[in-house]
Amino acid sequence: MNETLNLSVRKGRLVTGVTRKVPEEVLAKFSQLNRELSTMMVLFHSRIAEQMGLSGTDHKCLELVIRSAEPITAGRIAQLSGLSTGAVTGVIDRLEQRGFVRRVRDPHDRRKVLVELADFDESTVAHHFQDAVDMTERLLAQFTPMEWDVIERYTRAILDENQRLLDQR
Repeated sequence: MNETLNLSVRKGRLVTGVTRKVPEEVLAKFSQLNRELSTMMVLFHSRIAEQMGLSGTDHKCLELVIRSAEPITAGRIAQLSGLSTGAVTGVIDRLEQRGFVRRVRDPHDRRKVLVELADFDESTVAHHFQDAVDMTERLLAQFTPMEWDVIERYTRAILDENQRLLDQR
């Protein structure tokens, strides 16, 4: 098997590893598994969104607001989600009506409007995610802590690569 040394810096830390040529059958197997996982995640989150009274798009845009370290502009939500700014306005309207977010003026530029998480009782939606938490615990219990590190590294690599692909648009 052809191997090359791979050195890179990710998120401020040196990552070393060996890059190997992946056999076609392994690539095909993981491609199929990733497609199945993607479909299952979309269906799972669509169900949660529906239970919360949201569309799948509204739910994922809410997730962008939740993950943001600070209030976020509608333009940034559009950039991250791939939606038009007009579509994002509708999303924000619906999320605001449901009490999940609120619009606030940017303290540094009063012309700019930011979106932030509203004060709402998170326990009213937390139960929707309990199945996922329980499943994660059950699955991780089947692996050793050393295997957890490999699973985390693989998952982070997938996330990083998907973000890179999104950023190319």
